[in-house]
Amino acid sequence: MKWSILIGGMLLASIAFAQNNQKKEETTLTYPQEKHFKNIRQLTFGGNNAEAYFSPDSKKIVFQSDYKEWGVSCDQIFTADIKKSNMKAKKPQMLSTSKGRTTCSYFMPDGKSIVYASTHLQDAQCPHVPERKDGKYVWAIYESFDIFVSDMKGNIKKQLTNEKGYDAEATVSPKGDKIVFTSTRSGDLELWVMNIDGTGLKQITNELGYDGGAFFSPDGSKIVFRASRPKTETEVKEYKELLAQGLVQPTNMEIFVCNADGTDLKQITNLGKANWAPFFHPSGKKIIFSSNHHSKRGYNFNLFMIDLDGKNLEQISHDTVFDAFPMFSPDGKKIIFSSNRNNGGTRDTNLFIAEWAD
Repeated sequence: MKWSILIGGMLLASIAFAQNNQKKEETTLTYPQEKHFKNIRQLTFGGNNAEAYFSPDSKKIVFQSDYKEWGVSCDQIFTADIKKSNMKAKKPQMLSTSKGRTTCSYFMPDGKSIVYASTHLQDAQCPHVPERKDGKYVWAIYESFDIFVSDMKGNIKKQLTNEKGYDAEATVSPKGDKIVFTSTRSGDLELWVMNIDGTGLKQITNELGYDGGAFFSPDGSKIVFRASRPKTETEVKEYKELLAQGLVQPTNMEIFVCNADGTDLKQITNLGKANWAPFFHPSGKKIIFSSNHHSKRGYNFNLFMIDLDGKNLEQISHDTVFDAFPMFSPDGKKIIFSSNRNNGGTRDTNLFIAEWAD
C-alpha cells in the first residue's frame, strides 16, 4: 500500500530495492525458520506482482502486476480465485482499464467491487518511472492518480476523488463504512479518510513527511501506516524539494498506529532504514511489516512482526532478497505476500500464499 507506493510507483520502485543486487538463483518456496508458514503455494510465475489483498470471504484476491505475458506495459489490476485459478497456465481477469498505471486495489465491503487508483484519465500511456535523483533512490508521486470503484467485470462505476494532485493507496475498513488513502491535496503526503461513497473527507495526519500504505485494524478502530519524518534542516529541505518534483525518497520510514480518526498517534518501530507495508495481525494486537533494518547493504527485505507497544520484534520470513506486502485473510487462516524466492535467478517478484500458524 501501498509502495504505490508502490508500489507505488510503487510496485516497480519498491521492488527495485531488492532486485538491484540479486546475484544468485533462488529455488525454494519456504525456509526452515519460517515456522508460521504452512503449505505455502506460489500463485504467480513472472513479472512483478504485489499488493495482493483478499476478498471479504477470503476466497479471492486482487493485485497489481506488470507481467508482459499478460499484455500489459505497466501495473494493472487483476483478480483471481485462490483455489480455482491457475495463473501459470492462464491469464487472470483484468479489472483495470489497461490504460495508464494503476496501484493499490482493495475489495469493497460487498465483495462485488473494488477500489483502486489509476492515472488513465490523464494519459493512456504508462507514466515515466523516475531514475535515481542525485544518486538516491526515489518513488514517483504521480499527480494523475485518482481513486475509482470498479465492478468485478472491470467496469468503472464511480470516481471517488478528482482533486488536483496525488490520491492513491486506498484501503477499506472491515466495518464497511470508511476508506483511508494518501493525498497531497493539503500540500503534503497525508492520510485522509472518507465515507465509502467518497463523502465526508477528513485529514487525519498533519506532520511533515510521507504518510502512506495505511490499513485498518480487524475491528476498524485503528489504522497502521508507514511514515517518513524528516527532522534536520537538511532533511526537511530535501523532502520538500523532492515533493515539489513529484518524488519521495522511501529509504527511511517507520511504522505508526493511530485511532481511525487520527487521535492517539504512536510510533511503533524505531529500527532505522525502511520499515513499511504494515498490516494488522488477526488479533489486532500485533503488526506484520517489511523491513531492511537488519540488512548490511539495505536491499534484503524480510517480514517482521511486533506488538502494538513496540515490543517482541520477531522475524517471520527469511528469503535472501525480498519479502513484502503481507496481508492476512479476513478469516485469519491465511497470509499472502510478495517475494523474490523461487524466481530462477530472475528479477521476478511473485505472490505466495500460506496457511498461517501461530
